[in-house]
Amino acid sequence: MNTTAMSDAPLVIDANKMEWQSSPAEGVVRKRLRHIGPVESGLVTSLVRYRPGSHFARHYHPDGEEILVLEGVFSDEFGDYPAGSYLLNPDGSGHRPFSEPGCLLLVKLKQYPGEGRAQLAIDTSTVPWQAQDRPGVYRKELYRQSGFEERMSLIQLKPDTRLSDLCHPRGAEIFILEGEVEDEQGQYTEGCYLRLPPGHQHRPYSRTGCVLYLKQD
Repeated sequence: MNTTAMSDAPLVIDANKMEWQSSPAEGVVRKRLRHIGPVESGLVTSLVRYRPGSHFARHYHPDGEEILVLEGVFSDEFGDYPAGSYLLNPDGSGHRPFSEPGCLLLVKLKQYPGEGRAQLAIDTSTVPWQAQDRPGVYRKELYRQSGFEERMSLIQLKPDTRLSDLCHPRGAEIFILEGEVEDEQGQYTEGCYLRLPPGHQHRPYSRTGCVLYLKQD
C-alpha cells in the first residue's frame, strides 16, 4: 500500500495488498480505502464484501451513499442489483441490504449531502459507451445533476491510448475496475484506488486498455 499525507500529492492505494477487516454485520467485511472521522460514522470509501446469506440491519444514510456492484448480486427491500449495477441513495434515505449469493461492492458513504438529489439504480450493462473528444476514450455517465458539483462516470481507455495534459481542477477519485493504466508517477492495476488533489495534472496511458470508475469533484 502506497499512501501519502501530503495534500498536494495523489493518494494511491492498492486494495489487493490490504487485509479484509470485520464490520458491524456478521458475514460482511471491508477494506477501507479512505476514511475520515468517527470509526462507524465517518466519510469513507471502501470495498465491501458480503458473504453468501449475509445482511445488514436497516439503517439510514446521512449525506448519502453510492454503490457500484463489482461481483455477485446485492439486494435490499427495493430490488436485486447484479454486477454492473450503480446505486445512488440520497441524503437521509434508508434500506436493509443483504446478499443471498454474496457480492463485492465499491461503497462511498457521507459524500453526497444536500436535498434534491436523484435516487438512482442503473444497470450499467445497458448503458452504451459514448466516444469522447479524445481518441480511444469512452464514457458511461453515472451521475450528473444540476445544482451539484459531482460527476461520476465509468471510463474506458482502449489499448495504447495516451492522454496528454489531463487536469482535474477540483480533484478526482479513480478506482481501476479492469486492466491497467499508468502516468508519470506510477502504474495502477485492477484494484488500485487514486485520490487526486485539486489542480492535479497528469498524462495517463494504457497499454492494455482499462475500465475505471471516475468521480470528478
